[in-house]
Amino acid sequence: MQDYQQQLLRALLAYAGQRGADPRRLCALSNIDARILQQGHTVGVTCAQVNSLWKNAAHATGDPLFGLHFGESMQLAALGVVGQIIQMSNTAGEAIAHAGALTPLLTDMFRMQVHHGAKQFSISFVADPEQAKEAPYTFRHFGTFVAVFSVHELDGLLMRRLAPVSVQLPYEVLESAEYERVLRAPLRKKGKDITVTFDNTWLHQEILSANYELQNILLKQVHALQAGAQPAGDFHARIYQFLLSNSYLYSASLEAVAANFSMSTRSLQRKLRDEGVSFLQIQDEVRKALAMDYLRSGHHSVKDIAYMLGYNESSAFLKAFKRWTGKTPGEVRRA
Repeated sequence: MQDYQQQLLRALLAYAGQRGADPRRLCALSNIDARILQQGHTVGVTCAQVNSLWKNAAHATGDPLFGLHFGESMQLAALGVVGQIIQMSNTAGEAIAHAGALTPLLTDMFRMQVHHGAKQFSISFVADPEQAKEAPYTFRHFGTFVAVFSVHELDGLLMRRLAPVSVQLPYEVLESAEYERVLRAPLRKKGKDITVTFDNTWLHQEILSANYELQNILLKQVHALQAGAQPAGDFHARIYQFLLSNSYLYSASLEAVAANFSMSTRSLQRKLRDEGVSFLQIQDEVRKALAMDYLRSGHHSVKDIAYMLGYNESSAFLKAFKRWTGKTPGEVRRA
């Protein structure tokens, strides 16, 4: 199994851990060597073991839509592949073409095809029928994952929130409203392949290649902050870590985070209230921690920090920072 595939499995196990499952227990149940959890350690993993891992992860987290929600949360963990695409591409169309060439790095089950029409283009993930039959959980969960991933990663490349024209899946779904929320598009009737259709206007949009270095810096600093972050309550800590892990150009809404943890917004707010904290307070904690870390590093302008934290205007960031600390970023940096 190639290194990128193992990175994906490590990300899957880490995400399951965020959702309350024990990654080592999942490895044991799936007959996978737990040393896969160690970065840089390569282990042999079969298709049957991967299929078992998807099945056990969905069961352990209590989320039958595990692949859908994993795809929604995956931006930061997938940065290694996306970084390569950014370096090779100038437009969204070029990025999509390069992503198709890199798909085999992540999976042997699917191949990516792009179809161009007069007004729309479609990204299709075509499954090998024999593999899909032998590994139905990988087919279902990973197939949903790549559909979501294609939508959300185009967001990161174009710095806009994209909404596809439509999505088609090769299987029937009962939870169509949740699929449409995450994929931001209406579901068409069951089709042969997983197909996400977009308007052609996105094809020639320039991607922000210059952000590759910022992405790398952010990735390293977020990992360092994760290692030292210890919020008070258990659920508080899980929400904090989730928001921190997905902080790159992404401000998760209350609804999106609640769906990620398979609960209603009311239940999420109640659990946090029991720990004496609100969702907005945790959002502020994450942004404040990142802002202070960027300022301490001395490598970023206030404008860049505002941009990295998702503020469209520096003035909005300055106002928030004053509320957090009672000082301006300049005063904190000089101190």
